[in-house]
Amino acid sequence: MSREPPPPGEEEAPGGGGGEGEGRAGAGAGAGGCYLALCARPVHFEKANPVNCVFFDEANKQVFAVRSGGATGVVVKGLEDRNPISFRMEDKGEVKCIKFSLGNKILAVQRTLKSVDFLNFIPDSPQLEYTQECKVLPEKRSLKLLKNQSINVNWYMYCPESSVILLSTTVLGNVLQPFYFKSGTMSKLSKFEIELPAAPKSSKLSLSERDIAMATIYGQLYVLYLRHHSRTSNSTGAEVVLYHLPREGSCKRTHILKLNRTGKFALNVVDNLVVVHHQDTETSVIFDIKLKGEFDGSTTIHQFVLPPRSIQPYQIPVAGPASVTSQAPVPCKLYSSSWIVFQPDIIISASEGYLWSLQVKLEPVVNLLLDKGKLMDFLLQRKECKMVILSVCSQMLSEPERGSLSVIATVFDKLNHEYKKYLEAEQSYTMVVEAGLSRSNPLLKRPVRTQAVIDQSDMYTHVLSVFTEKKEAPHKFTIAVLMEYIRSLNQFQIAVQHYLYELVIKTLVQHNLFYTLHQFLQYHVLSDSKPLACLLLSLESIYPPAHQLSLDMLKRLSTANDEIVEVLLSKHQVLAALRFIRGIGGHDSISARKFLDAAKQAEDDMLFYTIFRFFEQRNQRLRGNPSFTPGEHCEEHVAFFKQVFGEQALMKPTTF
Repeated sequence: MSREPPPPGEEEAPGGGGGEGEGRAGAGAGAGGCYLALCARPVHFEKANPVNCVFFDEANKQVFAVRSGGATGVVVKGLEDRNPISFRMEDKGEVKCIKFSLGNKILAVQRTLKSVDFLNFIPDSPQLEYTQECKVLPEKRSLKLLKNQSINVNWYMYCPESSVILLSTTVLGNVLQPFYFKSGTMSKLSKFEIELPAAPKSSKLSLSERDIAMATIYGQLYVLYLRHHSRTSNSTGAEVVLYHLPREGSCKRTHILKLNRTGKFALNVVDNLVVVHHQDTETSVIFDIKLKGEFDGSTTIHQFVLPPRSIQPYQIPVAGPASVTSQAPVPCKLYSSSWIVFQPDIIISASEGYLWSLQVKLEPVVNLLLDKGKLMDFLLQRKECKMVILSVCSQMLSEPERGSLSVIATVFDKLNHEYKKYLEAEQSYTMVVEAGLSRSNPLLKRPVRTQAVIDQSDMYTHVLSVFTEKKEAPHKFTIAVLMEYIRSLNQFQIAVQHYLYELVIKTLVQHNLFYTLHQFLQYHVLSDSKPLACLLLSLESIYPPAHQLSLDMLKRLSTANDEIVEVLLSKHQVLAALRFIRGIGGHDSISARKFLDAAKQAEDDMLFYTIFRFFEQRNQRLRGNPSFTPGEHCEEHVAFFKQVFGEQALMKPTTF
């Protein structure tokens, strides 16, 4: 397979094949524990042969199939491209390299060692080729020299995501000189030296581009060096050494990933994880540099996060007529010698004609990483983590995987740490915007809410409410779990939503734990809120002290009396509202119609009767007649009362 430069990070890179659009990950032997998979919709292209040359463009993630030097057609396909690009070009000799500019506007074709040909693909622009050796000016069909550097280069490597090129210099090749490109300018960064496993015996090139890769991990650019033998005598096996390459300052060695094996390896980076494929055993391992490692003062040494596993078995659909395609799909040969690996997450099989992106599957990780704290640290850094995290939380509250309260507390704290970070970032952004400072800072952006932000609504909906409804666990454990989550929220100074307190109260009431409820309220374990006060009022019939507890709470909230009445009526707590208004001596002036409306909406005839009779008695006491005056607008309710209870049920005037 043609490529410039050769594949990084692989000694005869590990490989495999796949199917176009319909290829599928198999559920074959060992698939259950596989945490890596090839994407379900790969790019299918014409496989490499004497007539058809295949190229890969790392910047656009596109495969070029060039037939007969382009004379009989060029087909360009990418993972994100819905429609392939097809065109023909004049055969001017063997194509050594072919790429599009970003946006597919200019095609670059290299046929000789010293020049590159360009072809415009801009609408309404003439498609004439032009050749030169510097900055492209498509409208003038020419190039312009911006800057040149005189340097002896053994090999180079370019990282399109960071716009950094890495040049191998010196006789041994282990002094690397990076350059950074931005807006048509080229900046020289600090050069650095790669530490070779041992002092070379001869003065010849000792560092191959096959053992170097560049990738962005957690937003930082790293140079990854696959060192086949450790520098320390007591350590056998290869290791991956990470050098952090900042825009300013010197490049430093920061991490070492211990492989504990030798042989042929290849590197990918997926979802900020370093994936190391091992061809001999046909397995892969993953490393997460955010997880805690062993720090020696300058470098953090990491072991792989999970035991080695194969990429998930993959099926290639049988191509051909409909009568043939009914045959069973062919298992793909994983880790094939025909595989070529590109950064960050591309695997290509030129012999099969497939391009995949590599993916991490989080569900199998749950059963492989048993330490729940470490599991959360791992999951919280992944892009598609929310539903898996919520599933883990549900599992640890249920048999047979029920965790101890200390483990549950650790998990809650890790979730709320991320939640608090997001809330603080959001608050800071809002303050800057409200202060009008955002215009002077165009780089200010609203914080992105990642899937790692698990808020109270998520926990309530997917975990805690389901957990309490199941009623599998002892009630003491259930209450302890709810209080542990509230404790964690308070620890991170996150305002607890009232529905969590309501869940606690309902659970206590279900188990007749009124003394505990009284203590929680008395010592303000459950924070005051209007919804909580209304819930307490509704409990009066089964726990009479709840009425006074509720009123005390509403008063502490400095709630106006009429507002308390409105809140109670909106919750259909009509009798509670009436008792409250009588308790403060306001029952002679309240609107009868408002209470009768609420009583009728409750669709409870006896409640309506009670409220109607109360106001009849008030009218008799105040005016000497139980009837309602026209100004009270209660005619509709009088008619309803007669309809349900009969006219004889109306109160008769009392005479002395």
